[in-house]
Amino acid sequence: MSWIVLVGSGVLEAVWATALGRSDGLSRLAPTVVFAVALVTSMVGLAWAMRELPTGTAYAVWVGIGATLTAAWAMAQGEEPLSVARVLCLLAVVGGIVGLKLTH
Repeated sequence: MSWIVLVGSGVLEAVWATALGRSDGLSRLAPTVVFAVALVTSMVGLAWAMRELPTGTAYAVWVGIGATLTAAWAMAQGEEPLSVARVLCLLAVVGGIVGLKLTH
């Protein structure tokens, strides 16, 4: 169950990071509210998962999921450049996340 909560929290990290970028310095209400709710929920989930998972592993997986999804979403939306090299780098991050899970 801890892994499921951790993955969900990682997804919410991508949500809050994207919302933060769209909040225009926290000056737009809707993205700011999404940012705040997703941030708190993501942190609570991370903390809950860390009761059973090692801190380093949980944090690395959480950050990896959030960073990968945030970058992939930005590329899919045309906000960041899409290239083979960038996709391969994101796949390397995903491979590291899977490796941490498999060696846990």
